[in-house]
Amino acid sequence: MTETLQNSRFLKACRGEPVDATPVWLMRQAGRYMQEYRDVRATTTFLGLCKTPELAAKVTLDAQRILGVDAAILFADLLPILEPMGLQLDYPEGVGPQIGNPVRTTADIDALKEENPRESMPFVGEAIKLVREGLPADVPLIGFAGAPFTLAAYAIEGGGSRNYIHAKTLMFGDPGAWAVLMEKLSGQIIEYLRAQIEWGVQAVQIFDSWVGCLSPVDYRTYVLPHVKRVIKAVSGKVPVIYFGTGTATLLDAMMEAAPDVIGIDWHTPLQRGWEIGAESVQGNMDPVSLFAPRDVVLAKAQETLNAAGGRDGHIFNLGHGILPKTPVDNVKALVDYVHETSAR
Repeated sequence: MTETLQNSRFLKACRGEPVDATPVWLMRQAGRYMQEYRDVRATTTFLGLCKTPELAAKVTLDAQRILGVDAAILFADLLPILEPMGLQLDYPEGVGPQIGNPVRTTADIDALKEENPRESMPFVGEAIKLVREGLPADVPLIGFAGAPFTLAAYAIEGGGSRNYIHAKTLMFGDPGAWAVLMEKLSGQIIEYLRAQIEWGVQAVQIFDSWVGCLSPVDYRTYVLPHVKRVIKAVSGKVPVIYFGTGTATLLDAMMEAAPDVIGIDWHTPLQRGWEIGAESVQGNMDPVSLFAPRDVVLAKAQETLNAAGGRDGHIFNLGHGILPKTPVDNVKALVDYVHETSAR
């Protein structure tokens, strides 16, 4: 990694070092709220966009350039890693991801293939190389993967869920089968993240979007050992960010997995990140507040900056992804405000 990248605001904040201004990037910064994204998306399916390196690179680069954020995050999705394992993945319009053959039995778990993502997902590597070529020399690229629990829950439920009945039934009812599934998924996640690092990302984020449905006891019993394994396998290569939603009661346990950066959602005071011992904390403005009038958006941004208190190791972000129909001008104003107001 070049010295220019290592000295970028974002990577310095990941290491807890002083910066000239608070770095900011936004989850789902390339998305439907942006006309440039919609124009590309109109030419292909969602999965087609994910699997076409030139298009994935274009929307990644467009978002970074238009917003002026301090890091790009690769345009991809959490779930295509499940396809090479034998799951039938589709994204019906207006429905969200669907898995045609969900994992419900021991036989289903045994049938899951363990492929090398370098060979089964080469389009991700090609997209990373194109993005890295197109980014300014001082702007890092973030790669990512779904966390073991979140991928397991999708694989078992077969789509979105409110109560995770199938996933929890397997988890509680057959802990042995659950452990085998989590081990298989963790192995795939490790190799996928290692491949992204080899292909050229400067940091990785592990998304545990659904883990907030668990109690602290269940998280420690059924999930934490697998997250520890994943983070340990890539730790030291690039900074690792670990983020989940609805995780206020889980943050202490999540920190035991030893991420470099802990992501805080908007339900939880940002200060909790430092209280639980994190050197670097990412978050955590409510994404819905971006729909408010401009002065309110900036006031909300200031609340987040106030919560950080000028500490080293704060990466400004939302508490989850940008929502469709979010006013683009408000997002641009937010990024500019964070940079200008936090300039040291």
